[in-house]
Amino acid sequence: MEDVKKALLTKSKRAKMETRGKIISFLCIALIVLVVLSIFYFVASKGLATFFTDKINLFDFLFGTQWNPSQLGADGKPMVGALPMIAGSFIVTFLSAIVATPFAIGAAVFMTEISPKQGQKILQPVIELLVGIPSVVYGFIGLSVIVPAVRSVFGGTGFGILAGTFVLFIMILPTVTTMTVDALKAVPRHYREASLALGATRWQTIYKVVLRAAVPGILTAVVFGMARAFGEALAIQMVIGNAALMPNSLVTPASTLTSILTMGIGNTIMGTVENNVLWSLALILLLMSLIFNIVIRLIGKKGALK
Repeated sequence: MEDVKKALLTKSKRAKMETRGKIISFLCIALIVLVVLSIFYFVASKGLATFFTDKINLFDFLFGTQWNPSQLGADGKPMVGALPMIAGSFIVTFLSAIVATPFAIGAAVFMTEISPKQGQKILQPVIELLVGIPSVVYGFIGLSVIVPAVRSVFGGTGFGILAGTFVLFIMILPTVTTMTVDALKAVPRHYREASLALGATRWQTIYKVVLRAAVPGILTAVVFGMARAFGEALAIQMVIGNAALMPNSLVTPASTLTSILTMGIGNTIMGTVENNVLWSLALILLLMSLIFNIVIRLIGKKGALK
């Protein structure tokens, strides 16, 4: 009896391996959570120093239009109005998403509904190639091709939100297309069969059934693309003009949060007002990334409930 009891209470080799696996998984998850929280704390502590240490008014920072942290304004405070960069980031992000979405949906429909074989042979390699191109290459292409084209067609210097929109459109197109393809493939086959059995044409089935059933997945793809566009730095810096001015035209030089950050963060001294306001811009970027992730989760949850 003692031997039987001992055998029953002793963990088997597989049980021990499972326990070790759970411990390792927990430690890895804990490390990831710790790293994320550390990043949030570091950026927040640096970014909030602008308001608590340097006594910059939050309203003036978010809605001011004059950006020159090294100079004092009429009120005796540094000119740190971030509205031009915030507006530039949002405008170029939304415009690139608006331009990229129809192309992405069209390519995804062709690859899944019209000609899956040709889509896999032709479009899939092209999309994978676009994903692997570095940002600096997109920036050089934008600087060499898109900026002169915008200059010759629309006038001005060529640098501005329009050039940035075209560059970001190309950059986010593979992401939106790939996720849209996955969303269309996830639509159950019997949806299509039922629609065709009721007498609908193939185009009616695609438009009325497949695309509508895949709306949550398509919206998720668009938000993912917007998240990438909002955080893009190098390529957009090379074509937007980097002028911290309120955008009044699509073809005049403007700036984004990332372009000002990449230009200024290496030229300031840690702890100064000029450095702290850049960390405040980084905090805005971090909060926007969090908002994009929350929106994606809400869209996914809504799609799952349906």
